[in-house]
Amino acid sequence: MKKLIFKKFNQDILKFFVTFLLIMSLIVWIIQAVNYFDFVTEDGHGLQVYFFYTLLNFPKIVHRILPFIFFISLFYIILQYENKNELNLFWFNGISKIFFAKKLLLFSLIIFLVQIFLGSFISPKSQYEARNFLKNSNIDFFTSLIKEGKFINVAKDLTIFIKEKNDDGSYNDIFLDDSKNDASRMIYAKKGILLSNNKNKVFRLINGKIINYKNFETNTFKFDEIDFSLNDFDSQTIIVPKIQEISTRGLLGCFFNINTEVFASFNCGDSVKNEIVREIMKRLYKPIYIPLISLLSCFLIIYDKNHVNQKRNINIIFFLIIIILVISEVSLRNISLSFYSIFVYILIPWIIFIFSYIFFNRISKNA
Repeated sequence: MKKLIFKKFNQDILKFFVTFLLIMSLIVWIIQAVNYFDFVTEDGHGLQVYFFYTLLNFPKIVHRILPFIFFISLFYIILQYENKNELNLFWFNGISKIFFAKKLLLFSLIIFLVQIFLGSFISPKSQYEARNFLKNSNIDFFTSLIKEGKFINVAKDLTIFIKEKNDDGSYNDIFLDDSKNDASRMIYAKKGILLSNNKNKVFRLINGKIINYKNFETNTFKFDEIDFSLNDFDSQTIIVPKIQEISTRGLLGCFFNINTEVFASFNCGDSVKNEIVREIMKRLYKPIYIPLISLLSCFLIIYDKNHVNQKRNINIIFFLIIIILVISEVSLRNISLSFYSIFVYILIPWIIFIFSYIFFNRISKNA
């Protein structure tokens, strides 16, 4: 009977948790997707790139909000069981409150492992694939970005100015500047047409001239028609991998100076060691707060719904867990390479857990 009761209780928590997690993740994803629309409107990427990039960022959202959603799920289900007098089934079957807490802690360890798996493998991998997807994409919406009478620099090392756009899709009075650090080249054409073939994009320029400037020498020549390739220009979007996009194995190798393969574009030096420590702790240690949330939620069962102090007890526990979640974020941001800083960060949740467990065990016997 005890197994059936806990099985039903765990299933209710899991159903609510998964459903609420997906709903909230989708809401956050939609809001974030709106912000990412700059990839189309400003950086010139196509809708396909935009969609897959935002979709690959979904695991990161799930990983970020999972502890809070788990807390809300526990809070809601325990209070629902109390309001429906279903918690009495546990006590009538000889289940003590400390045994209830231990069972809930075991259940929270599953969520704890899922969070580590998400943060250590799924989220970094998906974020890297999203960044790689941007890196390998071409500027699909180049045509829509061109505005009459405006300078645009959607691509690196390329500035375009067009005076007028015709009804047939052609352009009049075109100015291009693809100057680099060691050389300068400016092109003027009376007319131009954008040609696209699969991923190849060409600006066909008609009746103009090119001015080259290098090593204090200037060369100018006219042309009747040339094709200016746009494939050699990269988007302005940042494509260098960030720390949160690097594998956990790569970060550990960087931190311990082991010859572990890390992206060539990532500078594994002392200047980023603090950020690496924070990222490793976020992935591998911060989930320890999930069992702590579970234990603190068990304080809801100390009093029944008719007790005079129950409402105050609910409010105290709710705000206490919120404070714990804030502490987990603030302490992580302030962690550094010093032994003292790391030791304090590791110790904080264990101190809270041990004192909470002792206190719960004591008052549950007297409640």
